[in-house]
Amino acid sequence: MFIGIDLGTSSIKSILIGEDGRLIATASEPLKVSRPAPGFSEQDPESWYQATLSALDNLAKQAPREMATVRGIGLSGQQHGATLLDKSGNVLRPCILWNDVRSAKECKELEERLPALGSITGNPTLPGFTAPKLVWVKRHEPAIFARVAKVLLPKAYLRYRLSGEYIEDMSDASGTAWLEVGKRAWSKAALEATDLSIDHMPALVEGTAPAGRLRAELAQRWGMVQPPVIAGSAGDNAAGAIALGAIHPGDAFVSLGTSGVLWATTAGFAPNTTAAVHAFCHCVPNTWHQMGVILSAASCLSWLSSVVGVAEGDLLKELGEAVERPSSVVFLPYLSGERTPHNDADIRGAFAGMSHDTSRAVLAQSVMEGVAFAMRDCLEALRDAGTRLKSVDAIGGGARSKLWLAIIANVLDLPVNRLADSEVSGAMGGALLGRMAATGEPPSAVCKPPRRMETLEPQSTLRDAYAGAYAHYRKLYPAIKEATR
Repeated sequence: MFIGIDLGTSSIKSILIGEDGRLIATASEPLKVSRPAPGFSEQDPESWYQATLSALDNLAKQAPREMATVRGIGLSGQQHGATLLDKSGNVLRPCILWNDVRSAKECKELEERLPALGSITGNPTLPGFTAPKLVWVKRHEPAIFARVAKVLLPKAYLRYRLSGEYIEDMSDASGTAWLEVGKRAWSKAALEATDLSIDHMPALVEGTAPAGRLRAELAQRWGMVQPPVIAGSAGDNAAGAIALGAIHPGDAFVSLGTSGVLWATTAGFAPNTTAAVHAFCHCVPNTWHQMGVILSAASCLSWLSSVVGVAEGDLLKELGEAVERPSSVVFLPYLSGERTPHNDADIRGAFAGMSHDTSRAVLAQSVMEGVAFAMRDCLEALRDAGTRLKSVDAIGGGARSKLWLAIIANVLDLPVNRLADSEVSGAMGGALLGRMAATGEPPSAVCKPPRRMETLEPQSTLRDAYAGAYAHYRKLYPAIKEATR
């Protein structure tokens, strides 16, 4: 038996699977985000641990016999968060999350301090990344910075609480701006640019490797015969790739969660820093990947739902099962700034083209199309880096909407595959990594494509219309940027 734990932004999700990959039990616990100032986003790391305990308590209640024989645990984690610990392992302040944009100024300072940083990491230096957050802490909270002994990403902190080990995997470490991604090693120069050293970092392992064991008292709490091994594990998107079997060059998926991702597995390290493409290590050995990332995806529809006072499901019902043409209104989904391709923490969203006739349904369609257009931006950035995609799988909460996936297929002009169990992909990927760490099986034997329920093909009758709508969308970013300076 194997456990997967997905540390997301809004919840902890845990699953228990059998030796055959069959899902036996699931549990989820909510998490809260604190926004103490505009652009700030934080969480209490203790809440991650307590939610994990509650979720695994729930698994043990549902399936006590199966829980007793768990051999491996894998973690999937939200990336980039800065969890700061003192020399005793105590948390010094709330974790600064991936979608926190307070450190935009510090990004520029880092690049000025170390002009080679982009070539070392293979990625643009973004406010969401971990390194500029530490520069911000040193400037604004120097007493806290002086006490920092370890900097952990959220998943690594959860591992520390579960096992007592300071260990991180390559995929998550890639999003810190401290990793030399091509060499899969911490960069001494990048760390020194933030006044840190390798001593402040956890040890690095591959995601499939053993990386500690569950503490004995926790194994006893859940009735386990022996403490299971904990895998090196993965950042959330890499864990999703494991669940999708996306371990071969050319494998691709689109993720519609709080944020949005267009992923492509690559055989080698292939950066495109100009368009803010993320070039990261995969969580399996000797493999890398590219990502185009947008900061607001399914959360855009949640935002519209809250503004108009109508449940998301009811909004979608107003649209029906298909769209006949692009919306007359264009939505820019920059509610939290944007990464690919603009790398702009200050830009904000907008509607363009509204009239007295604009309805809730029109706005809902425009929001879904705006997210799809942002994904098209990501696709173009990956193409500029030499990647060509033939189709994409779809995961995340937004993937429940067949209509949204049909819109994305039209905008990307690519087939989009609807999957079974698309919302537990991160936890499933973690469980499979736990299996590989416990059994030593190779990824090719474990990471299989999931069941595809349906493939949504681009509609030839809408190709020209959506190409024109996307061209119009592309004109709006520079206009809004100029108007809001």
